[in-house]
Amino acid sequence: MATAEDTENDTQVPALRTILTSESEALARRFRALFSLKHVASLQPPTSQTVPAIEAIAAAFSSPSALLKHELAYCLGQSRNEAAIAPLRTVLQDKDEDAMCRHEAAEALGALGDVGSLDLLKELRDDVKEVDVVRETCEIAADRIQWENSAERQAEKLKQSDFTSIDPAPPLPQASNAPAIPDLEKTLLDTSLPLFQRYRAMFALRDLSSPPDLPTAVPAVHALARGFSDPSALFRHEIAFVFGQLSHPASIPSLIETLSNTKEASMVRHEAAEALGSLGDEEGVEETLRRFLDDPEQVVRESVVVALDMAEFEKNGEKEYAIVPESGKAIEV
Repeated sequence: MATAEDTENDTQVPALRTILTSESEALARRFRALFSLKHVASLQPPTSQTVPAIEAIAAAFSSPSALLKHELAYCLGQSRNEAAIAPLRTVLQDKDEDAMCRHEAAEALGALGDVGSLDLLKELRDDVKEVDVVRETCEIAADRIQWENSAERQAEKLKQSDFTSIDPAPPLPQASNAPAIPDLEKTLLDTSLPLFQRYRAMFALRDLSSPPDLPTAVPAVHALARGFSDPSALFRHEIAFVFGQLSHPASIPSLIETLSNTKEASMVRHEAAEALGSLGDEEGVEETLRRFLDDPEQVVRESVVVALDMAEFEKNGEKEYAIVPESGKAIEV
């Protein structure tokens, strides 16, 4: 029997799809529509609108915006629904697609735990002609799927995270009640270790940084910031993503330095811009972001537009970064 929520979503999903797929819509509004669809696509248990929401997200892969498309892939990976697998595989296998989008598609397949994608992920991981960011992501995604289905996974006791996201790697399990930040930092920065293990240290440090008043928070943020010196652009971009999740003021100096470095990879700078957007209520952040509205890199310019919209959202104290209509009212398209 259909619920009132299902009936409301029957009209909302098509309206949100129209906004998301329209190149004439402002990018910030399209992002808000995307996160509205992500909410519907991720509902547990699924509703009658889960698959239509996933299809609406996937329809926007026709956009020329690499920034938008990489965010589509991320949202599909967070859906926990196998309907997202096919469009993600298509993006990952498309050698003409932007590497940032393909990387996010690989990561999303890992987040979905899709065992059926293991052969594809391993094939791209082992392809010496593949771009580094895709190859490295496929390595982590394959390791994540294998870990998820291992005896080791069953034996580990992981600390409950404050974050609901499905991460590229789980945090390292705590060996004691007194986690040693220097040990985690050593693992984080050790380039001789597998990326999956280093990512596990990264997310363990993230969890020690939340809530922000934890005594471990600032030391853990500083440890994470040292990851910006890593030779892997993929790794550096994930540090910035984690800082966006944390929204900890101690991360601001390193994020500004990363965004300001025009020699840095655009996928890293874009993630730094969006992380600063989550800190938009902190003094000076908006002014800093506005300096990059005319950046030579399109993905950075677009990220700054979205980041400034996120900053406005933070300042206004809105509940959810999405298009949320008043009860009973249709979404204006």
